[in-house]
Amino acid sequence: KCQSVKTLSCKSSMGGINIPKCDNNGGTIMNVDCGVGSFVIMADQCEYIDQQTLKLQESPEVVPTGEMPRNIMLTVDRYLVDKVTPGTRVSVMGISSLFNSGAKQKLQASSAIRTPFLKVVGIQVEMEGGGRTNTQFTPDEEEEMLQLARDPNIYEKLARSIAPQISGEYTVDIKKALACLLMGGSRKVLADGVRLRGDINILLMGDPSTAKSQFLKFIEKVAPIGVYTSGKGSSAAGLTASVIKDSK
Repeated sequence: KCQSVKTLSCKSSMGGINIPKCDNNGGTIMNVDCGVGSFVIMADQCEYIDQQTLKLQESPEVVPTGEMPRNIMLTVDRYLVDKVTPGTRVSVMGISSLFNSGAKQKLQASSAIRTPFLKVVGIQVEMEGGGRTNTQFTPDEEEEMLQLARDPNIYEKLARSIAPQISGEYTVDIKKALACLLMGGSRKVLADGVRLRGDINILLMGDPSTAKSQFLKFIEKVAPIGVYTSGKGSSAAGLTASVIKDSK
């Protein structure tokens, strides 16, 4: 009512700001009782920066068998936004801090249980090992891949390149399916609006000693982002499997 304007800065990326009460100081209309909650945020006049929240999880190979990997929340802003994708292995440097999340913000600051997070100031993507999503190719390698893409027999060549140490007539279709798994499919939207994901999932079932695990280990090594898990370690990677007896 008094046309008073105040400029506030948000000091933390994980917290908000407290809108003050109007004290009729600096307004163009004097002696006006604005009341409680009279200030309104002018979204079109605010200044914004790019921000992103990430979750950093420890490497699967260092997680003890049967335990869940530990994780911590990260916040990045400005030029660090959209620099990494899920599954990428990184080394981060940041400032440790705390914030009150969800309903905990309603409690008093002295008694609230706060959640730790890191305000990231630098990210280094690991170029070696698993999660090597930023692989650089030379011009000669790019030209070779373009020639392979024009080859009409590329499907058969890719299938033969998968686990070449494993041979046999029964492996031909398996290798073709695994080649499709590595390449992935195309996301489609049907006429009725149904969305079909392009991800391909494969279930291998067979007799013992038919190289099922060897196929899995080969795919884990070839895929840019992959985690090999087996037996009790499945729960550590977030995978679940169960057998339910049919009542019929």
